[in-house]
Amino acid sequence: MTDTSQKPETNDAGAAEGKLFTASAIPQDELARMTDDIIGALKTVYDPEIPADIYELGLIYKIDIEDDRSVKIDMTLTAPGCPVAGEMPGWVENAVSAVEGVGDVEVSMVFDPPWTPDRMSEEAQVAIGWY
Repeated sequence: MTDTSQKPETNDAGAAEGKLFTASAIPQDELARMTDDIIGALKTVYDPEIPADIYELGLIYKIDIEDDRSVKIDMTLTAPGCPVAGEMPGWVENAVSAVEGVGDVEVSMVFDPPWTPDRMSEEAQVAIGWY
Protein backbone atom coordinates (compact mmCIF):
# COMPACT_ATOMS: atom_id res chain seq x y z
CA MET A 1 0.00 0.00 0.00
CA THR A 2 1.58 3.25 -1.02
CA ASP A 3 -0.81 5.84 0.41
CA THR A 4 -0.53 5.36 4.16
CA SER A 5 -3.51 7.61 4.90
CA GLN A 6 -5.93 5.13 3.34
CA LYS A 7 -7.72 2.17 4.88
CA PRO A 8 -6.01 -1.20 4.46
CA GLU A 9 -5.96 -3.01 1.16
CA THR A 10 -8.38 -5.87 0.80
CA ASN A 11 -8.52 -8.35 -2.02
CA ASP A 12 -12.17 -7.65 -2.80
CA ALA A 13 -13.16 -4.03 -2.20
CA GLY A 14 -9.96 -2.57 -3.62
CA ALA A 15 -11.15 -3.02 -7.18
CA ALA A 16 -13.65 -0.23 -6.60
CA GLU A 17 -10.72 2.05 -5.76
CA GLY A 18 -8.96 1.32 -9.04
CA LYS A 19 -6.65 -1.36 -7.67
CA LEU A 20 -6.36 -4.60 -9.58
CA PHE A 21 -6.91 -7.89 -7.80
CA THR A 22 -7.33 -11.39 -9.10
CA ALA A 23 -10.82 -12.88 -9.18
CA SER A 24 -11.82 -14.94 -6.20
CA ALA A 25 -13.38 -18.39 -6.10
CA ILE A 26 -15.55 -17.08 -3.25
CA PRO A 27 -18.82 -15.52 -4.49
CA GLN A 28 -18.67 -11.71 -4.44
CA ASP A 29 -21.54 -11.30 -1.96
CA GLU A 30 -19.92 -13.80 0.43
CA LEU A 31 -16.56 -12.06 0.05
CA ALA A 32 -18.18 -8.70 0.85
CA ARG A 33 -19.88 -10.15 3.93
CA MET A 34 -16.66 -11.75 5.12
CA THR A 35 -14.75 -8.50 4.60
CA ASP A 36 -17.33 -6.52 6.59
CA ASP A 37 -17.35 -9.13 9.36
CA ILE A 38 -13.53 -9.24 9.50
CA ILE A 39 -13.39 -5.46 9.80
CA GLY A 40 -16.06 -5.65 12.52
CA ALA A 41 -13.96 -8.24 14.36
CA LEU A 42 -10.84 -6.07 14.05
CA LYS A 43 -12.80 -3.18 15.58
CA THR A 44 -13.22 -5.24 18.76
CA VAL A 45 -9.45 -5.26 19.35
CA TYR A 46 -8.16 -2.23 21.23
CA ASP A 47 -4.69 -0.96 21.93
CA PRO A 48 -4.77 -0.96 25.74
CA GLU A 49 -2.89 2.34 25.91
CA ILE A 50 -5.12 4.21 23.45
CA PRO A 51 -8.94 4.38 23.68
CA ALA A 52 -9.49 3.43 20.03
CA ASP A 53 -9.66 0.15 18.14
CA ILE A 54 -6.74 -1.03 16.02
CA TYR A 55 -8.65 -0.69 12.74
CA GLU A 56 -9.54 2.98 13.31
CA LEU A 57 -6.00 3.62 14.58
CA GLY A 58 -4.73 2.51 11.17
CA LEU A 59 -2.72 -0.42 12.53
CA ILE A 60 -4.13 -2.82 9.92
CA TYR A 61 -2.19 -2.46 6.68
CA LYS A 62 -3.55 -5.31 4.60
CA ILE A 63 -6.28 -7.97 4.69
CA ASP A 64 -6.16 -10.82 2.16
CA ILE A 65 -8.95 -13.37 1.95
CA GLU A 66 -7.67 -16.36 0.02
CA ASP A 67 -9.78 -18.74 -2.09
CA ASP A 68 -9.51 -21.38 0.66
CA ARG A 69 -11.00 -18.80 3.09
CA SER A 70 -7.75 -18.36 4.96
CA VAL A 71 -7.06 -14.78 5.94
CA LYS A 72 -3.68 -13.06 5.94
CA ILE A 73 -3.36 -9.79 7.80
CA ASP A 74 -0.43 -7.37 7.85
CA MET A 75 -0.52 -5.09 10.86
CA THR A 76 1.75 -2.78 12.77
CA LEU A 77 1.98 -1.11 16.15
CA THR A 78 2.02 2.53 17.14
CA ALA A 79 5.62 1.91 18.24
CA PRO A 80 7.90 -1.15 17.84
CA GLY A 81 8.45 -1.25 21.62
CA CYS A 82 4.72 -1.44 22.39
CA PRO A 83 4.25 -3.49 25.59
CA VAL A 84 1.60 -5.72 23.95
CA ALA A 85 3.62 -6.39 20.78
CA GLY A 86 3.82 -10.09 21.57
CA GLU A 87 0.13 -10.40 22.45
CA MET A 88 -1.71 -8.24 19.94
CA PRO A 89 -1.26 -10.53 16.89
CA GLY A 90 -2.91 -13.31 18.93
CA TRP A 91 -5.79 -11.02 19.82
CA VAL A 92 -6.24 -10.20 16.13
CA GLU A 93 -6.03 -13.88 15.14
CA ASN A 94 -8.63 -14.85 17.75
CA ALA A 95 -11.04 -12.08 16.74
CA VAL A 96 -10.84 -12.82 13.01
CA SER A 97 -10.95 -16.61 13.52
CA ALA A 98 -14.40 -16.17 15.10
CA VAL A 99 -15.83 -14.75 11.86
CA GLU A 100 -18.19 -17.17 10.09
CA GLY A 101 -16.59 -18.74 7.03
CA VAL A 102 -13.00 -17.83 7.90
CA GLY A 103 -10.42 -20.63 7.82
CA ASP A 104 -6.87 -20.24 9.06
CA VAL A 105 -5.74 -16.77 10.09
CA GLU A 106 -2.15 -15.58 9.75
CA VAL A 107 -1.16 -12.25 11.29
CA SER A 108 2.16 -10.71 10.30
CA MET A 109 3.69 -7.81 12.17
CA VAL A 110 5.26 -5.29 9.80
CA PHE A 111 6.94 -1.97 10.44
CA ASP A 112 7.28 -0.70 6.89
CA PRO A 113 5.90 1.81 6.41
CA PRO A 114 6.17 2.99 10.00
CA TRP A 115 2.87 3.90 11.64
CA THR A 116 2.17 7.62 11.97
CA PRO A 117 -0.82 9.40 13.51
CA ASP A 118 -2.07 10.45 10.07
CA ARG A 119 -3.18 6.81 9.56
CA MET A 120 -5.90 7.31 12.19
CA SER A 121 -9.48 7.79 11.12
CA GLU A 122 -11.45 10.82 12.31
CA GLU A 123 -13.25 8.46 14.70
CA ALA A 124 -9.94 7.52 16.34
CA GLN A 125 -8.82 11.14 16.45
CA VAL A 126 -12.04 12.09 18.25
CA ALA A 127 -11.67 9.15 20.66
CA ILE A 128 -8.24 10.30 21.77
CA GLY A 129 -9.12 13.99 21.76
CA TRP A 130 -7.05 15.05 18.75
CA TYR A 131 -9.95 16.30 16.64
